[in-house]
Amino acid sequence: MLQGGSHPLIDRHRASALAQLKAEGLPSRKVERYKYTDVRAMLEPDFGLNFSRLPLRFDPRSLYRCKVPGLGSTLHYVVGDMVEHKTGGQQDGSFFVGSMTEFAKRSPELFSTYYNKVGGDSLAALNTMLVQDGLVIWIGKGHKADNLIQVVNLSVGSVPMMANRRQLIIMEEGAEASILCCNHSSTAQPHLATEVVEAFLGEGSHLQYYQIEDSAEASSLLGTANFVQQGASRLDYASVTLSGGTSRRTVNVSLEGVGADLVMSGLVIADGSQHTDNNLLVTHCAPGCHSDMLYKYILDGSSTGAFAGKVMVRPGAQQTDSQQTNANLCVSPQAHMYTQPMLEIYADDVKCNHGSTVGQMYEAALFYMAQRGIGPDEGRLLLQQAFAWDVVLRIGLLPLRQRLMSMVEERFRRGTSLCGDCAMCQTPNS
Repeated sequence: MLQGGSHPLIDRHRASALAQLKAEGLPSRKVERYKYTDVRAMLEPDFGLNFSRLPLRFDPRSLYRCKVPGLGSTLHYVVGDMVEHKTGGQQDGSFFVGSMTEFAKRSPELFSTYYNKVGGDSLAALNTMLVQDGLVIWIGKGHKADNLIQVVNLSVGSVPMMANRRQLIIMEEGAEASILCCNHSSTAQPHLATEVVEAFLGEGSHLQYYQIEDSAEASSLLGTANFVQQGASRLDYASVTLSGGTSRRTVNVSLEGVGADLVMSGLVIADGSQHTDNNLLVTHCAPGCHSDMLYKYILDGSSTGAFAGKVMVRPGAQQTDSQQTNANLCVSPQAHMYTQPMLEIYADDVKCNHGSTVGQMYEAALFYMAQRGIGPDEGRLLLQQAFAWDVVLRIGLLPLRQRLMSMVEERFRRGTSLCGDCAMCQTPNS
């Protein structure tokens, strides 16, 4: 059944993935990187899987017409784990955006060179074992993608479902591209998505990669992203969680070429019983590389947040410059935050800093605003927005930055992040 909806170059990795999964087992909370998230509980429900690739009677464009005002973009839909169109876009042999199976047919040697090259832990192996298709974004040498590549991942279905999503991003020498991935759900049924992203940045390439999580409370996500950077490449990565259920993101970045540059940003807004866990590993393998990490959490209700960021400096990676900051605001006394910044350094000519704070609402600021006629509710909202702005301002695309500012404000004011562009958002009680 798996092979029937896939490609032989994807199928040939299943046996080794199964062997790894059997040898390692699913990660438990005894594993250091998973101590704050119960992965086994997330996988416990009896989820259905669409191995037969049955077409879903669902038109994503009828409900999700997501566009960023003032920014030209091309939309690509992934419903469950099925890419909406099997044919990809190609222009003068300079780029491709489309189905993984289609790309494997067109460019088998290139696909084999990069697919499943980095690997990962047993959760990544689970995805490799079950995935049938995915999305490939290939930007050729020196090509600069004019439009934003916007990927809309949708969880749908009337029964609990598990989707296994995959992305392969290949940026050749001097290539430039901007990618925005939006995760939504149109069902109250429990849904789980496993996701593996593999991205390879060639010499002097520049990738802006942004993720927005705006899903229902019943949705769960187990994501693994691996980025490999060559010399003088730059990666701008940002993850924004506006709403959802339980999510765990593992992000590994390897700076393997001289002068590689990395900027990572994250914003989490959580309430209710939401649980969000971000685990980062940045490895400096070459001299003269720079990394800057800023993650902020705003937790309300009985929500739980977890952050672990580790910077590893390998022997020989001299003149490394690294900064890591994690700041957290617990609005409710029932909210909990776990934070674990780490440095592991095996070179002596480096500049590395890390810091973490967990605090509550600044009562003196609320008192100051009350003296100027700003009520306590509005004052708390303004303080939370100001706390979040530092992350949003690091978004390189101005129209997207402005859009996120309005979405964050709407999230605080209404308690849910209604974007206003989708029919789903305009339907009462949806």
